[in-house]
Amino acid sequence: MAAASADLLKTPLHDLHVELGARMVPFAGYSMPVQYPAGLMAEHRHTRTAAGLFDISHMGQLRLVGPDAAAAFESLMPVDVIGLQPGKQRYGLLLNDAGGILDDLMFFNEGGDSLFVIVNGACKVADIAHIQTRIGSRCSVQPMPDHALLALQGPQAAAVLARLSPGIERFVFMTGGAVQIGGIAAFATRSGYTGEDGFEISVAASDAEALARLLLAQPEVQPIGLGARNSLRLEAGLCLYGNDIDEGTTPVEASLNWAIQKVRRTGGARAGGFPGAEKILAQLTASTGTAGHIDHDTLTRRRVGLVALERVPVRDGTPLESFEGQPIGQVTSGLLGPSVDRPIAMGYVATAFAEPGTRLQAIVRGKPVPMEVCTLPFLPARYFRG
Repeated sequence: MAAASADLLKTPLHDLHVELGARMVPFAGYSMPVQYPAGLMAEHRHTRTAAGLFDISHMGQLRLVGPDAAAAFESLMPVDVIGLQPGKQRYGLLLNDAGGILDDLMFFNEGGDSLFVIVNGACKVADIAHIQTRIGSRCSVQPMPDHALLALQGPQAAAVLARLSPGIERFVFMTGGAVQIGGIAAFATRSGYTGEDGFEISVAASDAEALARLLLAQPEVQPIGLGARNSLRLEAGLCLYGNDIDEGTTPVEASLNWAIQKVRRTGGARAGGFPGAEKILAQLTASTGTAGHIDHDTLTRRRVGLVALERVPVRDGTPLESFEGQPIGQVTSGLLGPSVDRPIAMGYVATAFAEPGTRLQAIVRGKPVPMEVCTLPFLPARYFRG
């Protein structure tokens, strides 16, 4: 175990986590805090009521620079990159040639032919190599390993940052820009992974600890680990790469149709032209039929929200069956939601069972637990849209 721990990478905040009493675990090749002494439930509730500080420096940051950068990046994803205005951010999906999801990511138009991109930690080496191979001849691909990434999330996050960075409150959901926070230069976007209002902050690695200590010195702020980050994002109905989406899953199967803008769909001005386009556009057409008329042959499964009708947590990997015992899918994320106070899950089911209100059963340790398909998110998002 000691040798394995020695092989783990450390974020610029590693020593601070240890000082704060965090329980450190391996995650995406890094030693990361899963929880602090307060515990997962307290951290989750604090984020929902005040402001939680997350170290997400394991994630990958890069820039794509050049006059062709937007068009080049758009060729890798089914989303509108060219039409994104400067100062705005968008969710994107990096696809393989079969239409499977290599990663989900965020990208920001910095203006001046520059896109700032954030990718998942476990995927960043492969993502950067993929982007370099596919479009490196069309734009400059610039990894940013000398930067850390922090997230301040919760209903009091904006007030905290406005105190330290007057004017930052002008940003609305999915916008951002360069800021000074207590005199520390940073780049902030009003976004996050909790369903709450909040900010993600890119900062030079050398300034990360000073910024974290400044934020933690504010009375509203507590440190939050990976455990609560997971429960918060699940209540918000957000996918975890590697659990809820992967290379074998298309955006339509993952119920991410909303992330594919009309301009890239059949009939749009820049329809198709992305990896797996024929398959994905056919699935989009199949998914938009009226209830009961979805083409189940073209689209065989969908990601859905599930609530257990008994107080039994239903974990990742649990098989799902019809009440007749027919296998129909599997849970990909599941736990007892601290804020909704009931067992919740996401998973994939055959499209015939994907309508909200449909009853099915999970097989937990050999025993059936009745569940109901529900709309996502489990808890309404509280993003600040102005």
